[in-house]
Amino acid sequence: MNKTKPFCISKKSVMAAWEKVKANKGTYGVDEESIKDFELNLKDNLYKLWNRMSSGTYFPPPVRAVEIPKSDGSKRLLGIPTVSDRVAQAVVKDYLEQIVEPKFHEDSYGYRPKKSTLEAVGVARQRCWKQDWVIDLDIKGFFDNLDHELTMKAVRHHTQEKWIHLYVKRWLEAPLQLENGEIIERNRGTPQGGVISPLLANLFMHHAFDDWMRRHYPEVKFERFADDIVAHCCSRKHAEKVLEKIRNRLKECGLELHPAKTKIVYCKDDFRKRSHENESFDFLGYTFRPRLAKSKVGKIFVNFSPAISDKASKKIRKEIRSWKIHLRSDKTLTDLAKMFNSKVQGWVNYYGRYYKSAMYDFLRNMERYLIRWAMWKYKKLRGHKHRARNWLGSVRKREPNLFVHWKMGLGSPVG
Repeated sequence: MNKTKPFCISKKSVMAAWEKVKANKGTYGVDEESIKDFELNLKDNLYKLWNRMSSGTYFPPPVRAVEIPKSDGSKRLLGIPTVSDRVAQAVVKDYLEQIVEPKFHEDSYGYRPKKSTLEAVGVARQRCWKQDWVIDLDIKGFFDNLDHELTMKAVRHHTQEKWIHLYVKRWLEAPLQLENGEIIERNRGTPQGGVISPLLANLFMHHAFDDWMRRHYPEVKFERFADDIVAHCCSRKHAEKVLEKIRNRLKECGLELHPAKTKIVYCKDDFRKRSHENESFDFLGYTFRPRLAKSKVGKIFVNFSPAISDKASKKIRKEIRSWKIHLRSDKTLTDLAKMFNSKVQGWVNYYGRYYKSAMYDFLRNMERYLIRWAMWKYKKLRGHKHRARNWLGSVRKREPNLFVHWKMGLGSPVG
């Protein structure tokens, strides 16, 4: 710690921030400097950053804007700071997070230590069984519309450290730079892609929604992951009243609920016989809706429960298709397993937690491509789909754990 500097920021905290940025990888910012490039002159780069931050003379460069296509055909702007700026943001995030994290609501799950998306899905599942109605909330352009002054007010409420105030304000106001070099000034929002952005978003929503709900509607349980929120109510009338109050509250905070995507949902099952125009909702890649289930004694009944959403399933199918497995005839089966197993295992770990059978169809897609691969690779199998399937079945018999879907019994029959 250097006592001659206006701000007491330790060199150790800058090094710890660098280690986190390096571990998270990521691409370059507007200066086109990669993590590898930054590391070539690491000692000097970190010293310069510490010196400027400690002196109050650090100014973030523009954020590189990259357009990411959305499922509805529109595009989302992702903001990518430079490597150096990501380190600076990590320094502030580490400090601020220690202060605000213990104060956050237990039902806030997004971007938090020791919290996970699957935990949020599981809690929502349990609460849907207990209460008949859900408010499915969708905030329009959440990250693009965060009010800067309200965000700073929340930051000042939790810390008096002037350097935290200074740098958070500068990051909020840092302009975007488009691919063509055009600079876009910003007076609201925080770029998705920034290290500090998720924490600021959580801090904003803690005051705008979580703590407000705790004070005004303590009986309403909810799960929130950033701007993805579901709230549980005991009746339709109650849900309508709470929704209107939430809409007004968020409007006061400069946010707007999406009129088409926000809805009240009836959690229909064997014990809830009435009908409603909305009997399903999506949350964190899962669709909650009435589904057939089997009890411990083998009885079939209707249960309101989550399974992989159609949107997530289509996205996975598209990715598997993009691998062009059937054209990789230069690879062996072992090569293919090494290339794709970790990705497939990640999908299984996430979407297989609830109603696992719903994801079997896209897993079988892997086998279909492997059959086509075998037909391309081996002349004796070319044009003989049945023969290729049998050949794969014989390999599976010898090496049942080679592919993730084989371990789950979703490969070709042993032939």
